[in-house]
Formats: sequence, structure tokens, C-alpha cells
Amino acid sequence: MQTIIDNRIQIISIIASLSFFYYISRLIIKGKLREEYMIIWIINTVVLLMFSFWREGIELVAKFLGVYSAPNLIFTVAIFAVLIYLLHLSVVYTKVQNQNKILAQELALLKQSVEISGKEKRKV
Repeated sequence: MQTIIDNRIQIISIIASLSFFYYISRLIIKGKLREEYMIIWIINTVVLLMFSFWREGIELVAKFLGVYSAPNLIFTVAIFAVLIYLLHLSVVYTKVQNQNKILAQELALLKQSVEISGKEKRKV
């Protein structure tokens, strides 16, 4: 009975990983995923696929790193990856926010310059 459940979990994991890989591929083809993120997502998808097919692999990696159980390793790596990604998004957001501020200031100066030029032309 345990073997049937294990096989079912592995099949679901493989289907989910392949579906995720297909979705990432579609985003890349449509140009909705930038190149700098594309590599990260492809690597993550390949790792998911690898551990979906090779169930003992995560146990082996956990033992190699000295982690008591494989699920602890999975959650630790996932939490760490999410934190790094959130930090990266915060840096990108701050950069975009600064660029928007500079752009708004330049637009205001340009608008003021156009208004002054328009007033001078009307006087002549």
C-alpha cells in the first residue's frame, strides 16, 4: 500500500514539475519573462524535475549536508530562496521608484520649459 502511495506522489510531482516547466517555457516564448529571471526559473524547474524522478536524491543531499530529515531541507532551502528573491525585488522596486521620481522631475521641468516658450511666442 505504501508503494502505491509513494508512486502516486511521484507521478503527481512529475506532472506538476512538467506543467511548471511548460508554463515557464510559454512565458519565455511570449517574452513575458526577462532574461535575467529566465535562467533562475529554468534552473529551479530542472531541479524540481530531477528530484521528482530521483526520489532518493533529496535524502542523499540531506544526509550529505547533515540535515536530520529531507523535508526540513526542502523547507529551509525554499524559505531561504524566497527571502533572497524578496530582497532582490525590493532592490529592483527601489531602483524603479528612484527612476520614476527623476523622470517625474524631468517631465515637470520640460513642461515648465514648454509653457515658458509658449508664453514668449505669444508675446511676439
